[in-house]
This record gives sequence, C-alpha cells and structure tokens, in this order.
Amino acid sequence: MKRRFIALGILFMTFSFVDANAQILSDKAMGALGKGVSGFTFSDADAAALAKQAIDEMDANNPVAAATDGYAIRLNRLFGKHASTDGVTLNYKVYLVKDINAFACADGSVRVFAGLMDIMDDNQLLAVIGHEIGHVVNHDTRDAIKAAYKKEALLDAASSQSGKIETFTKSQLGVLGSAMIDSKHSRKQESQADTFSYDFMKKNGYDVNAVESAFRILQNLSQGAESSFMTKMMSSHPDSGKRADEAKKRATKDGLYKEYVQQKIVNTAPVVPAAKTATKATAKKTTTKKK
Repeated sequence: MKRRFIALGILFMTFSFVDANAQILSDKAMGALGKGVSGFTFSDADAAALAKQAIDEMDANNPVAAATDGYAIRLNRLFGKHASTDGVTLNYKVYLVKDINAFACADGSVRVFAGLMDIMDDNQLLAVIGHEIGHVVNHDTRDAIKAAYKKEALLDAASSQSGKIETFTKSQLGVLGSAMIDSKHSRKQESQADTFSYDFMKKNGYDVNAVESAFRILQNLSQGAESSFMTKMMSSHPDSGKRADEAKKRATKDGLYKEYVQQKIVNTAPVVPAAKTATKATAKKTTTKKK
C-alpha cells in the first residue's frame, strides 16, 4: 500500500492542496483582501459548492480505492445504507494511505484513510465515521470552511468578483487549504459530534460500546510510538480518555454497557472461486452372467 501523507489531523475536517505561494487574484479581489472580510452572506450551499471543489482536487491527487478494492467494498457494505442521514446526502471513499484519519466536508463527502480501517473493526469504524457525519449534520463543516475564508480574507476576494461565491483557482484553493489545516472545530462541536455518533449507533441498532472502544484505541495511540504526532493532532479535541468515559456513561445510563471485544477486521476483497467445469462421470456397467 502506498503511504502518502495527505491531510493533517484525525477525526476532524482537514484538507491538503497545492502550494499557495503563487496566489494570483484580480486587482478587484486584491482590493477586497486589503479591506478584509465584509458581511458577505455565506450559506450552506456556498460551503457545499466550495467543499466540492476542494474534495475533487483531493480525489484527483490522492490514491482512491477502486470499487473492487477490499477497503472500498467494506466501506460500502457499512455505509451504503447511510447514503442519506438526517437529510444530508453523503458519499464515501477510501484513500489508500496508512495514516490514521477520517474527515467530512460540507458537501457531504466523507473520506476515510485505509490506516484507520486497519485498526478498527466495523462497529468502531461506524462510531468514528458517525462522528464525522455529525460534523456535517451540525453544520460544523460549513462553519470551519467559513472560518478558513475569514482567516485568509478569501471571502471578499471571491465575492467581490460578482457578488457571489465563484470558482477558486488552484492557487486560491492552496491558500484555503493551508487555512483549513489550521482551523479546528471547537471542543463543544466535538462533544456534540460525539453525542451524534452515539445516537447514530443506538438508532441504527449497532453496538454503542464501540464508541468507547474507538476512543480507547485513539487514547492508546496517543501514549505509544505515535504519541507526539497524535498529541499535536488531537490538541483541539477533548481528551480521548475523557471522551471514552463519556461514551461509557451514556451506555451505562441506557442500560447497554458491556465491555467491548474487537471483532475480526477484514479489508480484503472476497475471493471468488473459479467456475467448475461439469464433467460427466462414466461408470462402467458390469454384468454378471448367470451360470
């Protein structure tokens, strides 16, 4: 599997794009940048449209699992039935990289890294991605992309062209991408997404104890060889151990708590046996002569 670091962060929306150093804007846009961000209206539709540009750029430049790949088959098996959740249309893809990550975009795109699928079973993966779906449903992804615009003063740069959000150049997407990496959901938003994940599991009949278990895995990673990386990436999140404790409290309150045992993880495509050629067995007929 090819290892390629695409996006910083884990369990929150992040993006990596082209280099932003060569940003090119019109004179009008440059004037808008100088003025800073005005009160331009930024709707869910605006966020979705620009998130779509961003995710298309990422998909085009990163190893996406083919539909016949074991990772894609597994993800589709788990989430094909959840293509629409709480009125939000979602689409799922796997990036074939070893990094442990998953993120969601304002347009409903959910991207999962193979590295995450390697360490979490079906229920744990449902819990983690349920958290990401929560960010979309709760409009956190819209708020994050708007915050990135404000940080880079790109909102006026885009809107100044015609009074509405337009298509960004790759260099502008690069600036936006850098800002998106630095932007983080608030701890309140993270906690609300955790609650959404638990409710998502409960509503759909999945094992809610996997929510606690998934956070325990992240907690263990933050204490192991990847500790410095994980600590940096999780700095905007509540402590994984505390989040696990909260999930356990919810399950206990609902009378559903039991220690979770991780199930077998299978990311390989099922082997289809070769067709057998039917052969007609010819049996020798023997006769016994009567004496």
